[in-house]
Amino acid sequence: MKIEKQFGNYSFVLPSELQLSLEQNNGVITTTQANKIGISNERLRLLVKDGKLKQASYGIYMLPSEFVDEMYIVQQRKTKIIYSHDTALYLNDLTDRDPLNYVVTVPAGYNSIKLRDTDFTIFTIKKELHKVGITQLKTIFGNNVITYGMERTICDCLRSRNQMDIGIITDAVKRYVRRKDKDLNTLMQMAEIFQVTKLIRSYLEVLL
Repeated sequence: MKIEKQFGNYSFVLPSELQLSLEQNNGVITTTQANKIGISNERLRLLVKDGKLKQASYGIYMLPSEFVDEMYIVQQRKTKIIYSHDTALYLNDLTDRDPLNYVVTVPAGYNSIKLRDTDFTIFTIKKELHKVGITQLKTIFGNNVITYGMERTICDCLRSRNQMDIGIITDAVKRYVRRKDKDLNTLMQMAEIFQVTKLIRSYLEVLL
C-alpha cells in the first residue's frame, strides 16, 4: 500500500487499480467491484475516513468530487428494478418533464418495501414480461441505467393510463411518431404482448 505521512497521520493514496475502476465507472464503485480487484472493505473505510472516497449509499463509494446520481446508485443496489413509465419517458427523451419521483417496474414476488421508503413509484409485472424491451440509457450524470425502450414504455404508459397524466402520454406518442429511430413494427409487437393494440392503433391513425 502506498502511504504518505501528513500532519502526523497516514494519508492513504488511491490504489492504481481502484483509480482505473473509478474512471471506467464514472467515479463510482460498489463494494463487490472493489473486492474483486483486491480492495477490502476495511481499506474502503480508511479511504473514506481519509477523504479520498465518500460513501454515497450502503455498499456504494464514489470520488468526493462526484455528484450523487440517485438513479444510478439505487439501481446498483437493487439490480432487479427497471426504470419505467414517466421516468423511462424522460430517459428516452419523450417528455421534457423531470420525474418528481422515480418510477420503476419489478418482477412479481419482488420485495419492494425498502424501495417504498425511497418514495419510488413501483409497478409489478409477471416475471416473463419483466425484461421485455429493456435497454440502457444515460442519466444526466452520464451513468448507464437499465430502462425500457421507447416502444415498451409507450405500451406501459397506455396500460397504466388511469394512473398517469394523459397529456404526458399523448405528448410522448406525438414525439415518438416524429422520431427517425422509431420502430413501428416493434411497437405493434409490444402492443400485442401488453394488450393495448386498439389504443395504439387509435393514436397512430390520428398522428400518422
